[in-house]
Amino acid sequence: MMFLTLVTAFAVTSVSATSVRFPNLIAKAELSAGAALSASNNFGSSIPPWQEGYSPAWYMGDNPDNAPELPWLKDRTLCTVLNKVPDSIHCPTFPLALAVRAKLAAPKRRSPVPQDPTVPSPATPSQPPPPPPPPGVYNPVFTNLDGAIEADDYMTFGLVDTIDDCLKMCDTVIGCGFVNTYHDVNGKDGSPLLTCSLYRSCHGPDQAINKGGQSQPDGSINFIRSSDGYCKQS
Repeated sequence: MMFLTLVTAFAVTSVSATSVRFPNLIAKAELSAGAALSASNNFGSSIPPWQEGYSPAWYMGDNPDNAPELPWLKDRTLCTVLNKVPDSIHCPTFPLALAVRAKLAAPKRRSPVPQDPTVPSPATPSQPPPPPPPPGVYNPVFTNLDGAIEADDYMTFGLVDTIDDCLKMCDTVIGCGFVNTYHDVNGKDGSPLLTCSLYRSCHGPDQAINKGGQSQPDGSINFIRSSDGYCKQS
């Protein structure tokens, strides 16, 4: 997680600096930040929250001081950087992120049939970008359990202030279909924030088998409380 924080900080600092003299350096910094939070590594949380060594990858909330070691997905400079890398995570409340997500989710058009080069082609007006997708509708599946979901279709996890923040994250991550929020007591370096775990498919309480039980750096043992699950309507 320290590596991820340093990469993100470097990218944000680079973009904030004067980019006219060093365009290649800026581009590399943007790609580094995007790669650190890309789908290929579960958007920065490649170790799922039920395995030893897990660590949240991002924070979606109103106060960055609540998780100073994590990329804050309401920071305008960081969101601008992430928007330039299609495979990276994007900021739910950042307008361009919604446009990028809609563009990626839109069906691809077939290539046009080549025309005779001697015949002029009619001018075609430029098309406006697709509108952002509407927010999803979520149905509660379970509430207030003492276990969190363990499943192979795990996508990513981070920290949030509220359940609504986690639902917004699921709307932003393409392919997300299920949200599990819970308090990881004694975990996350003692943070009182909600854990927000995202999955592709819906899951029932029978898969909420992560009860914690992992030793923490301070010698305490973590446990799960207030675990809620929400399935996104297709």
